[in-house]
Amino acid sequence: MAEANNTKLFAEFPEISTQQWMDKITADLKGADFERKLVWRTNEGFNVQPFYRQEDLENVNYLDVLPGEFPFVRGSQKDNNWFVRQNILVKDVKAANKKALNILNKGVDSLGFIIEDADLCSVVNVATLLEGICLSAVELNFTVMVKSKEFVENFMEVVENNGYKPEDIKGSLNWDCFGRLLCKGVFRTGSLQGDMKEAAELIEMSSAFSNFRVLTVNAKYFNNAGSFISQELGFGLAMGNEYLSLLTEAGVDASAVAANLKFNFAVGSNYFMEIAKFRAARLAWANIVAQYTEDKTSAVMNIHAETSNWNKTVFDPYVNMLRTQTEAMSASLGGVNSLTVLPFDSTYKISDEFSERIARNQQHLLKEESHFDKVADPSAGSYYIETLTDNILDQGWKIFLSVEDNGGLFASLKDGMIQAEVKKAADKRCADIANRKEVLLGTTQYPNTNETMAGEIKKSGSCCSCASSDAKKEIETLSFARGTEAFEALRLQTEAAAKRPKVVMLKVGNLAMRQARGQFAGNFFGCAGYEISDTLGYNSVEEGVKAAKEKAADIVVLCSSDDEYAAAAPLAKDLLDDEILVIAGAPKCADELKAKGIENFIHVRSNVLEELKGYNLKLGIK
Repeated sequence: MAEANNTKLFAEFPEISTQQWMDKITADLKGADFERKLVWRTNEGFNVQPFYRQEDLENVNYLDVLPGEFPFVRGSQKDNNWFVRQNILVKDVKAANKKALNILNKGVDSLGFIIEDADLCSVVNVATLLEGICLSAVELNFTVMVKSKEFVENFMEVVENNGYKPEDIKGSLNWDCFGRLLCKGVFRTGSLQGDMKEAAELIEMSSAFSNFRVLTVNAKYFNNAGSFISQELGFGLAMGNEYLSLLTEAGVDASAVAANLKFNFAVGSNYFMEIAKFRAARLAWANIVAQYTEDKTSAVMNIHAETSNWNKTVFDPYVNMLRTQTEAMSASLGGVNSLTVLPFDSTYKISDEFSERIARNQQHLLKEESHFDKVADPSAGSYYIETLTDNILDQGWKIFLSVEDNGGLFASLKDGMIQAEVKKAADKRCADIANRKEVLLGTTQYPNTNETMAGEIKKSGSCCSCASSDAKKEIETLSFARGTEAFEALRLQTEAAAKRPKVVMLKVGNLAMRQARGQFAGNFFGCAGYEISDTLGYNSVEEGVKAAKEKAADIVVLCSSDDEYAAAAPLAKDLLDDEILVIAGAPKCADELKAKGIENFIHVRSNVLEELKGYNLKLGIK
């Protein structure tokens, strides 16, 4: 037998220290500030460096843990196979059953039935809903708005009548009293005590169904309300801990509570951060459960991920496919147990067969072509992702502890602390979108100005089906407005206007500067749906003004270099009549131009949303 070669790979190359890397980077920056140029300041409360090394992981103590081992940071199973879920809104049980059988033949192995009508929860209707489905071969998930206990009783009867063993049934009941509070402001039974009594009864009723979880933590609601990733994690952990705390106080075994909890997270487009979120979530939850019970098998966090609703758009909706694809990649690489990719058009209409097929196939691409299901935790050992995992864990844990210090989840919902923090985060993100620091392609950057969508919108884009109530609210509810809704409202105002405003680019002077500023201005005003008229440029201001008048311009944007604005801008103002003159840029002579009556400037520091609202008002668009 040949002797093993223990020579280290690349041993012939000299080691390079961190200081040597920093010296090289500093030299390449040519005096620019390292922190300002290369360090990413995240919303999560920590900075991300441009590079990481092994020394950054010296204090990380889980690196030798294998997939499927406590504390499950590397996944809850030894492979990375996940369930492909598609949701079905049940209006008619026969039609829903037909659709379920159809999509099961198209690669789906997890069904999410949403039942709003109490009359559909009878034994006969449940049996019809599940007719012809091999109940042990698929994951079955139910969101039942009313009569949850009655539904579970009838579901178990149908399982027994069809000859299945309870332990062979995999799935969940989306029963979440705190999620209902966040969305609707009221308890399921009218009180916290009543809801906990029902939760305990559900656990007892389903005790034989060891792979069917009857309680849910919908951390996704924080994400879809605009929270930061660390907040979704921290508040989600607090929600899960509240169930553990209240139910164990009521005499329910902690292992039974933990084993019956399913966590629903949303996943956004912050690719690596989302991967790290799922890894951190499993580790944190395992440590929480370990404080209640020594049963490590119950400490496994069962995670369902759903693509986020907050960052999806109505305009240029096909771009949503790009967003959901990276989100699906983050979730699968992060080791979720099941995943729903929402169809690209779900923000504004009931999805059709085409968009649902695309959504399914996005997961099939990851499994069948990219083989993401074959490698458990492929990001393990990456200095970058391991550091992100540790940082997100640290921030999420601090948020979790702040809730516990405030008396727990319900106390923090009652006094509005959690809602205030989520709103603050959403406001920050909306402000970043308005300033185009957070870019959503097709809506806040590079819009299709010829697109119209008013006639396509058939429903609101709310992520929560129970988001309205006439009952007196126990707590302030979350707002589920998407991040682009304000921009979309501007576009819809333009569509409804008697005349679509026309913007003409008056490009003169320096070729490079006029082209760059013309493109910037076209994107700027395109976000409001204005008609953009552009050319390579004009030989003089006089020629450009003449062309703008011939094109019946409402807005004329002067695009040139800073040095040329001092003479060109006053001339353009004198030659124009009622057209609105806008200067693209923030030239040093801006104060001089303002003194001559030139008021409108657009530049990279502009609040695009507020500026466009102002132009709509000037143009009489309400």
